[in-house]
Amino acid sequence: MKEQIVRYLNDPVELERLYQQHKMLFKQAFFALYPEVAGHPVAQCWHARLSQERDEWFRLPKKELQFTLWLSLIAGAIANLPEWMAVKSDEFYMRYAGFIVFPFFMIYFVWKHKLSFNQWIGILLFICASVVYMSFLPDGKHDTFMLASMHLPVVLWLLTGYLFIGGHIHDDQKKIAFLRYNGDLIIVTQLVLISGGIFSFITIGLFQFIQIHIQDVYTHIAIWGITAAPLLANYLIQANPDLVNKVSPIIARIFTPLVAVMLIIYLTTLLFTGKNPYNDREFLILFHLVLIGVMAIIFFSVAATSASTDRLFIYVLLILSLVTIVLCAITLSAILFRIFKWGITPNRLAASGSNILIMTNLIWISFRLFRAGKQKHDMQAVGKSMVSFLPAYMLWAAIVSFLFPVLFHFQ
Repeated sequence: MKEQIVRYLNDPVELERLYQQHKMLFKQAFFALYPEVAGHPVAQCWHARLSQERDEWFRLPKKELQFTLWLSLIAGAIANLPEWMAVKSDEFYMRYAGFIVFPFFMIYFVWKHKLSFNQWIGILLFICASVVYMSFLPDGKHDTFMLASMHLPVVLWLLTGYLFIGGHIHDDQKKIAFLRYNGDLIIVTQLVLISGGIFSFITIGLFQFIQIHIQDVYTHIAIWGITAAPLLANYLIQANPDLVNKVSPIIARIFTPLVAVMLIIYLTTLLFTGKNPYNDREFLILFHLVLIGVMAIIFFSVAATSASTDRLFIYVLLILSLVTIVLCAITLSAILFRIFKWGITPNRLAASGSNILIMTNLIWISFRLFRAGKQKHDMQAVGKSMVSFLPAYMLWAAIVSFLFPVLFHFQ
């Protein structure tokens, strides 16, 4: 998108057409690019225009807000089903947590992009089949049931990404925009939840002050609010695409070096504690969760970074990636050690497969980061190396969700 903006700076008609076709991407790319083209008269005019639009809140039609509210009400009703149907809430959410929110994001993006019937009917059939599949999957504490419950939401998330980019699976820029959107969505959702929590605390406190206890009633309202929070956050981002345009890069620049330093200190301290993931299963699970969390931070940091970022931050990202590769190698070796010693189980096989994918992806990202810092290549190549693995993650999540229960006889 940035290359197109630079190319059309001397062609106002094409620049306007580009803006009308991709408003959100155009604004994000333009404000990241502006410091480099600030001397160009056309760029100055566009900066004044887009900056003025920043102050125009809720520019989208009211029907978009109404559509979001209807989706939130339906999602909240599904989230309240355990209470209304007197079923165990923990089992219900374990089975259907991914279906409470993701399908409604999918509906929103189908409606938003006006996608054709052929572009979304397959996904609709897949969701229906997945709900039936999860309904009949043996419950209890079966490993394959737990694995399917954890990996199927990953498949649904990536299908949401397919609809977010409008089905343009070969457009790497839109894939990177989807990852950036996820970071923005997490930030805005947290703000919405914090605001809702403060409002709830004040409301319950005021009623308690007059001897009216509304905690039980308010629990149902809270479930609706928690379910609606990400959908409302999505609306805020779509209505104001530059709402967190400045916040995300700042958060990335603050937390990326902090996480890198923390991991280095943690791995160094680990050498002197005598504790290791080879003979401690709980510690290995914690190691694996930390690895996934750090990988998510790397994804967010790369997606939130502009193409013209300074080399110092690139090297910070490189250090974090290299340290994470060490963490991944330790985790993978511990899993393989347990496989050779005690045999293959669904959990060990699923964890080893995801670790191999993550390590391969990290090595490729690190190589691209090294080139970006050494030869001053832009960060777009790093982003492409990151999103190129998304289909592999989706395929592995689907295999774990649908094939593992059969292969391991629903153990």
